[in-house]
Amino acid sequence: MAALTTPPDADGKRRIPLPTIEDAIQRRARRYDKAGEQHYDLISALHKSMRGSDPDASLYWLAMMLEAGEDPLYVARRLVRFASEDVGMADPQALVVAMAAQQAVHFIGMPEGNLALAEAAVYLATAPKSNSLYEAYSRVQEEIKRGSSESVPLHLRNPVTPLMKKMGYGKGYKYAHDYPGHFVEQQNLPDSLQGKRYYTPSEQGYEKRVIARLKAWWRRIGKPKEPRREQED
Repeated sequence: MAALTTPPDADGKRRIPLPTIEDAIQRRARRYDKAGEQHYDLISALHKSMRGSDPDASLYWLAMMLEAGEDPLYVARRLVRFASEDVGMADPQALVVAMAAQQAVHFIGMPEGNLALAEAAVYLATAPKSNSLYEAYSRVQEEIKRGSSESVPLHLRNPVTPLMKKMGYGKGYKYAHDYPGHFVEQQNLPDSLQGKRYYTPSEQGYEKRVIARLKAWWRRIGKPKEPRREQED
């Protein structure tokens, strides 16, 4: 054994070099710093491989992290984020799969949980992609950062007291389920934001169905047939 043949140093400790350990176990040691640059490089590679719809590269970078001892719940969190950011409404099931993988890892632990993460990574890599949801929320964030804090229109407010009802809370509200197709036109944004459109579905995956549904509603009320994004300031 190397520990027995390696002479002790001045303080009596035997320090065995890494090549000797690798030779003894016939396996190359993985160099991985969970708090260092490689940690961020590998998660970036995983994210970008899934975004690039490459299941093989996604599995490789996933395994590189897990086999080196990365926290599997950290990886699961990143898969959940990816499901909303890069797949989004193109396949709403992606978020369900990612959350199921997180629950599987939490429930059975590692190493058994690695296949749940692998399944999620492959599902996300091969799912249709859309960042429409991510961009829509970013636009709303910018709206709020610019100081938008408009009041809720009176007809959308909840008249929980007689005084509120007397003030007009809830007056004129149209209950969508009472109308054909469970849809009715009414003002839902504040006065100053009327006509704004933050969410524009893509033509990817499930969003094809979303955009078709929106167009059908718009035709009924005479709005533009094609979705348009609000111009950036």
